This record gives sequence, structure tokens and C-alpha cells, in this order.
Amino acid sequence: MTDVLVLVDHTDGELKNATAELLTAARVFGTPAAVVVGKPGTAAKLADTLGAYGAGEILAAESDSAGTYLLSEEVDTLVALAAERQVPVVVTGSAAGKEIAGRVATLTGSGVLADVVAINADGSAKYSIFGGDFIVDGGGFGASPVYALRPGSVDPEEAPASPAVTEVAFPEAPDAPVEIVSFTPAEGGDRPELTEAKIVVAGGRGVASAEGFADVVEPLADALGAAVGASRAAVDAGYYPGQFQVGQTGKTVSPDLYIALGISGAIQHKAGMQTSKTVVSVNKDEEAPIFEISDLGIVGDLFDVTPALTDKVK
Repeated sequence: MTDVLVLVDHTDGELKNATAELLTAARVFGTPAAVVVGKPGTAAKLADTLGAYGAGEILAAESDSAGTYLLSEEVDTLVALAAERQVPVVVTGSAAGKEIAGRVATLTGSGVLADVVAINADGSAKYSIFGGDFIVDGGGFGASPVYALRPGSVDPEEAPASPAVTEVAFPEAPDAPVEIVSFTPAEGGDRPELTEAKIVVAGGRGVASAEGFADVVEPLADALGAAVGASRAAVDAGYYPGQFQVGQTGKTVSPDLYIALGISGAIQHKAGMQTSKTVVSVNKDEEAPIFEISDLGIVGDLFDVTPALTDKVK
């Protein structure tokens, strides 16, 4: 019996780490059904991994035309399954996931909870509000409340199962489609993807230049096997590409370790990273707001501290 629907987060059949977190969190409701929307053969390729994290069933909406319309296929598939099964829905809390969550909730007449960091045993959830200033408990209403889980907020735990793959109807083309006419993958290099990384090294205005990122921030990240992030101020100044921005208007991250170099800690930035498990900050200003949420704060020049730390790590 399916007790909750989990939308599998993948890119062209390559599973994202967030899916294991979704299945782990969703098991509070009982047995999850993993919903796969993609090209033919995608579900079969992912079946072993989905089963390892507790998926009791895999519902595959597959078609050669998958990926033609922007998010409509995922939304319509979840709406149809939710209407049929009357169970909660769990999706990833990425920008795309939140869009899906809002649309599914609207079309099913159910409540939606965004920026969820934990789902409680009674079906309520802990989630972030006011730009991350508070973590509160709340519940969704309706037959199929939708939960958008913040990536990195749950530690994946295996719960081996042997799910069968069941084909479900692939949705028809939407009446008012937004069609994807081209797709260019973001160039991320060899470092971990920012929202899935266990360690993030982020630079701010204090890094002072693009060269500062190349000479100071990136070497520490590479020594730690970490992703590189940047504050909005650093991105606006042209020090680092916008795809690596962390904050309310950028990416939301929850790594095990977040190292903030030359970041003052404005609320806009803290909203995107303050659920990190451990925060280490380096800043010359001992009054910098980033120290309020730091587990370890170093008052000093990042151009002195960071290379020394990089050498120690190596």
C-alpha cells in the first residue's frame, strides 16, 4: 500500500542525492511510492537505488517526449496520482521543486509547506519562515498536502525494499504549454553540485576580486573536496558566476560544513545557509552578523587565515 508519493529528483536519468533524503523523510508516513517522470527506461535504471532507500513501489510516467514542457509533466502526473490515491506528496525544495509543489497543491486543493527541514510523526513539519529567521511547526491541509523538503536537511538512511515498476499514464500536452526549445547544462566543473555538497566554501565581498576566489577560495574548496559558493555581493560585483550564489535569491544549502570567507552575513545570505550543521566564518569585522550563527568565528584577514588553513588541510 502506498502511503505517500515522492517525486524522484533526477537529471536525464542521473539520480540526485536529494531523492534519498526525500524517501527517508517521507517514510514517516509509511511506505513511499517513488514517482519517476522521464524517458523510457529511466525508472528501471533507478529502481535498485530507490529500493535501497525504502521505495515500496515505483510509478513510471515515461515517454519519448518527456522534457518537452517546463514542469507540466511532473505537475500533471502528481496531480493525477494524488487524486487517485489521496496521500501526501513530497518533492525537493529546489526552485523547480517549489514551483511544482505550489502548482500541485493548487490543483488538488491541498496545503503546501515550503522550506521543510523535517517531517514529524504526526504529519506536521518543521519549516523555515521569514527568510530563515525562525523554524516553526505547521501542518498542511487537504487529502494530499505537499511538502517541499530543503536539500541537505535530512540525513539519508537506507531501508531496503524490492519495488516493482508500474507504468502510469504520461500526461497529455498542456493547454497553455511552456515549451523547452533548448537546454544547456550549467558548467559545474569537477566539484560537487552546490545544493548537494556536504562541504561548501563560500566567498563574499571581502574576497575583493575574481582573482581572490581563484587564489584563495577555490584552493581551500578543492583541498576539502567542497563546492564553492558566493554571496550576492560577490556575484553582483562580478567576482563569481551567479549560478553559485547562496541566499534568499540564490541557492539554498544545508551542508555538514559551511565555511564563510569575507561574508558579512546579511539576512539575505543567512536565509540560504543557516541550516548548515556547522558554520565556520572568517571576517575582519568582529561585529559581522555572520558570527551570530557561526559555530567557530575567526576574526582576521581571510588572505592570511585561508591559505594557512588550506596548507593544514593538505
